[in-house]
Amino acid sequence: LFDIHSIKCFELLPQPNPQQDGITLNLPENRCKMETGGRPNILVTGTPGTGKSTIAQQVAEATGLQYINVGDWVKQKELHDGWNQEFDCFTVDEDKVVDALEDVMSSHTGAVVDYHSCDFFPERWFDLVLVLRCETRVLYDRLQARGYSEKKVQENMECEIMQVVLEEARESYKSEIVQEVQSNTVEEMETNIANIVEWIRQHR
Repeated sequence: LFDIHSIKCFELLPQPNPQQDGITLNLPENRCKMETGGRPNILVTGTPGTGKSTIAQQVAEATGLQYINVGDWVKQKELHDGWNQEFDCFTVDEDKVVDALEDVMSSHTGAVVDYHSCDFFPERWFDLVLVLRCETRVLYDRLQARGYSEKKVQENMECEIMQVVLEEARESYKSEIVQEVQSNTVEEMETNIANIVEWIRQHR
């Protein structure tokens, strides 16, 4: 699992923390089997550094769902308009991303999608949207460990403090499928993985 090099027990700034231990997941009823005979599509989203790839990969491996790292698809399939020097990343062409994913997501053969944004995906794609949250001190250490520039670290810290991804999810999807969970420690991440895997298995 995620190698957290430094876990701190405090935050730089107070943040909403409704699920401190990552344990209470009020998971929605899995509609996909009843409506389409398929398997669920899950979006794992959150600020960079909150543990999306770790959780998404582990869930996919445990359940046999397809793992889709949208960032990798953007690079490998050239779903972008080139490199943005100012923001140190590719300028994603969201229409190309949606077109590339449409067949996989619409088939409901089951996928776990990993991406740091969520407002441009069609609402109909997902049965569960998991928004990972992280204490600011923990997130800061993780981003620095990645070798991000100070500007990029600060941009992502501001994004987490302002709950940008969480608000995107709440505005883009039905409230009953959006789940906010803490992802600060290995134990919280393992608990979140176990809860999602059990939800999927109960609704095969």
